[in-house]
Amino acid sequence: VGVSTDIRVVLSDRREFSAHVVLSDAESDLAILKIDDVEGLSFLPLRDSDEVEVGELALAIGNPFGVGQTVSSGIVSGLARSGGMNGDGQGYFIQTDAPINPGNSGGALIDMQGALMGINTSILTRSGGSNGIGFAIPANLISAFLEQARAGADRFVRPWAGMSGQPVGADMAAPLGLDRPGGIIVSGMHRASPFAAAGLAVGDVITAVNGKEVHTPAEMIYRMSVTGLGREAVVTRLRDGVSAQLSVALIAAPEEPAREALVLDDRSLLPGLALARINPAVLQELGLPLEVEGVAITDNGPFGMRIGLQRGDVILVVNGSEVQSPSDVREHLTRAHQVSMIVQRGVQRLSFQFRP
Repeated sequence: VGVSTDIRVVLSDRREFSAHVVLSDAESDLAILKIDDVEGLSFLPLRDSDEVEVGELALAIGNPFGVGQTVSSGIVSGLARSGGMNGDGQGYFIQTDAPINPGNSGGALIDMQGALMGINTSILTRSGGSNGIGFAIPANLISAFLEQARAGADRFVRPWAGMSGQPVGADMAAPLGLDRPGGIIVSGMHRASPFAAAGLAVGDVITAVNGKEVHTPAEMIYRMSVTGLGREAVVTRLRDGVSAQLSVALIAAPEEPAREALVLDDRSLLPGLALARINPAVLQELGLPLEVEGVAITDNGPFGMRIGLQRGDVILVVNGSEVQSPSDVREHLTRAHQVSMIVQRGVQRLSFQFRP
């Protein structure tokens, strides 16, 4: 991922200022910038984006195609959108039909009172132009970004659920005691999950977080994120037709056991290969299934890339021996003249053989 070394902020009155990144997050494609050596700039108040309603008038501000600052108008056409072509993308967005084109990303989506509802981030298009389906990051999530930035963080940390789940469809609703489809059925749970500590288990249905209905895992993580790390969320659970409310601690993914991160040096057959022992934090960073254990590749390096290894691969066996830690892998790759390796990639087990 490239890192900007020179950031210029250009105002509508053509003044320019230097700025630097305070906090960034690649997953949401959002960063907090601090403008250097300036005071007295006006700002937009943040709207409670949970109060935004479908049908509200909205203005999208941006610099489409580099023509200069432009304002387009429309309405809020949807809420709780994933932003994906098939509805399965990551995130939680406000949808608007205000024309948004390339160059609008990072611009404000404001209401008729001038309050910030969200920040424009993407469009749904097949041609590259606006088709009236644009997405904005809600203001409440932006507020959570600002809170962590003010606390000194340089990257956004989402609360860790430590569980997996899937939306409850029409065919599952009645057997689970629901009068209509909705909620998330818990399909997996990590032993260190704060949800498990609160009393939830596989087979439970999560219907709401802090009184707000959730229907996808992305919605649930969004609700946890806007509540904030270090706090508690009230989760509504349905089990055997009985509803209950449980308090769940919102924590960062634990670094236990220690990841023991290392990068193989020139004495190894694969110099530059970066490894880590899998723990909840590594699971979250790499998007690995909750049940995975062992040693993960966090960077395949130039030589790992040549033989087909990828970031997120889990190394299971090297030269016939199971490996439990990054140092185990280093030992095998340092002393061997040729290597056979078995890795887990998703649901596949792949075998690699190579020699210098």
